[in-house]
Amino acid sequence: MTSTVPTTVHDELGPEAARPVTMFGPDFPYAYDDFLAHPAGLGSVPAAAYGTEVAVVGGGLSGVVAAYELMRMGLRPVLYEADRIGGRLRTVGFDGCEGLTAEMGAMRFPPSSTAFQHYVDLVGLRTRPFPNPLSPETPSTVVDLKGTSHYARTLDDLPDVYHQVMDAWNACLEGGARFSEMHAAIRVRDVAKIREIWSELVARLDNQTFYGFLCDSPAFASFRHREIFGQVGFGTGGWDTDFPNSILEILRVVYTGADDEHRGIVGGSQQLPLRLWDAQPADAAHWPAGTSLSSLHGGTPRPAVTRLHRTAGNRTTVTDASGDIRSYRAVVFTAQSWMLLSKIDCDDSLFPIDHWTAMERTHYMESSKLFVPVDRPFWLDPDPRTGRDTMSMTLTDRMTRGTYLLDDGPDKPAVICLSYTWCDDSLKWLPLSATERMEVMLKSLGEIYPGVDIRSHVIGNPVTVSWENEPYFMGAFKANLPGHYRYQRRLFTHFMQDRLPADQRGVFLAGDDISWTAGWAEGAVQTALNAVWGVMTHLGGGTDPANPGPGDVFDTICPVELPED
Repeated sequence: MTSTVPTTVHDELGPEAARPVTMFGPDFPYAYDDFLAHPAGLGSVPAAAYGTEVAVVGGGLSGVVAAYELMRMGLRPVLYEADRIGGRLRTVGFDGCEGLTAEMGAMRFPPSSTAFQHYVDLVGLRTRPFPNPLSPETPSTVVDLKGTSHYARTLDDLPDVYHQVMDAWNACLEGGARFSEMHAAIRVRDVAKIREIWSELVARLDNQTFYGFLCDSPAFASFRHREIFGQVGFGTGGWDTDFPNSILEILRVVYTGADDEHRGIVGGSQQLPLRLWDAQPADAAHWPAGTSLSSLHGGTPRPAVTRLHRTAGNRTTVTDASGDIRSYRAVVFTAQSWMLLSKIDCDDSLFPIDHWTAMERTHYMESSKLFVPVDRPFWLDPDPRTGRDTMSMTLTDRMTRGTYLLDDGPDKPAVICLSYTWCDDSLKWLPLSATERMEVMLKSLGEIYPGVDIRSHVIGNPVTVSWENEPYFMGAFKANLPGHYRYQRRLFTHFMQDRLPADQRGVFLAGDDISWTAGWAEGAVQTALNAVWGVMTHLGGGTDPANPGPGDVFDTICPVELPED
């Protein structure tokens, strides 16, 4: 269900309370959106460094953003991509169904992702509301638990027990995590207050699971309430698959509004990295007009990286799948960090041992989806017996878990995401083919909608993904377990390389793995900008004093440092 946690702020904040909530902290409260919007730009490198090659490993959003901004500075990014441009911004079509697409990875983005939105606007993409459960843009929602279905157009249409669960979650956040205080501080970007609250919470909650946090709250004394919350949840649906994860992961989401008011990208999210790949910035240093990442690469990125090792002169040497060997003064690595432990032959000297340990402890969430194309949005037909929609966005404890209905008008072909699942629920689908998955899903949905013949509307083959089975991903995204805060801090702060031995500098980690908000495109963008700042500094450049970068102000807003002993 949609979260309605209190968002009141102290009266003394006055008109500032009207400012939107953004993904500003809480771990590193730096205004990436202001950094991007400033007329002084992100910084510059000395003219002598113009044209210097910088390897960028991974062509997902983080890699493409990093490469684009390095190109604007006059450097020559060399992008390596094992699969396709876009990473987990992956939009696919259906054979024989022109114009219909399915979002296999990221499909909904909160307005609080303001650095991400900068690039959406830059390349001229349009967004529209995403039909989450009980959102104003969703015609109707069915919550089906333990064989009983409830039809709702708004939260008020659900039985009282769901309101009790919502109230319990609000009370749990307020009593256990100072929600209103933090939400207000993030809204007005009160760095001192954010750091004061978050320091106390990190020290107290780093070892706590999401489920343990619920159990510690008197508001969730009822197991039934915890069970319903896990199955139905808040914002995008049930969160029981997140119950073993650190509660800090969840607090970052709710504090910053990351799970509310989602929007989708018209035409598909993969357009964003693809358009950045082709974009021709008018203000690029060194490069002539018309230069793009695509033109610098002859239209195609370099293939997969197979080896990374240190060589003389503080350089890093990259070997790719074609056998090509190139040496670089700087490398930005944006793929999932487990790739450095499995797919790529790496020197131990690439990173300090504590960073290797942090990568080895990475915990990934599994995720699967299955989409089918249909002839029209038949679900909007009124049921002649009840007057209700024939079918609704559906949350259930059955194997499908979440079913989303996606259309572009009443007379056009449409798409159903028959199932969107996580972790254990995702693994249950792994042995099945796309067609086998569809058959099980149609049977499950047939039990919820016994009079609806979904199959008769299907006009093409299903498409599916299990991210844990994708060879260059190994999971959907990182989600820290209790006690992992120290590991995450090591990885996020890696771009501050003056803290590292001289012979371990020059390789910069980025991507949502490295961010505090794994699984959100905003984290991919923010860490890309950190890496750009790191490369610029490593090559002797710097920012304009009027627009300090994340590394320039690091010591004043650095993440909480917990004791290691």
